Amino acid sequence: MGRVFAQFKVEKRRKIERWRHARVSVNEMARVLQRHRSTIFRDLRRNHFQDPCMPKVVGHFAMTAQLRTNDRHARQRKLIWHPQLRDQVVDRIKDGWTPEQIAGRMGMERAPLRVCRETIYRYIYAQEGMRDELWWYLPTHRKARRPRRARKRRAPKFHRDVSILFRPEAVAHRSQFGHWAEV
Repeated sequence: MGRVFAQFKVEKRRKIERWRHARVSVNEMARVLQRHRSTIFRDLRRNHFQDPCMPKVVGHFAMTAQLRTNDRHARQRKLIWHPQLRDQVVDRIKDGWTPEQIAGRMGMERAPLRVCRETIYRYIYAQEGMRDELWWYLPTHRKARRPRRARKRRAPKFHRDVSILFRPEAVAHRSQFGHWAEV
């Protein structure tokens, strides 16, 4: 699996904005932020602001860049982009279906638009789903998700005070039927 990519936070975008106004080179920004220079260039290009009504206000602004990024991510989410699919999923959630059941049924019906369970969970725990309190309709009624691959430590099978050294004499010497085996 490839490297994990993390988006810029507002604080780093503010640093980029200040450095851009101070005419700091992109290579220097990348070195300080410990990112590749193409990542900085991509952020500058994608979030460049220019308003025709105010021709002197041009450049990279942190809050505008953050709003554009948030908007871009919201548009890429399938349940935001397709309202009829969202309504169908929300209705089934409110009818007591789990995200696994919804995704499985869509796959069985070969629906032209379908979503996986993870997409449904992300929508439920996103701002839109929390506003509608969709988490309440899930079987566990959790407001926050548990980490996907986190495991609880299993309880030991045998109590730690029980040792083979403390077994009864009859078992230790195999003197009774059932306590012995062929060696």
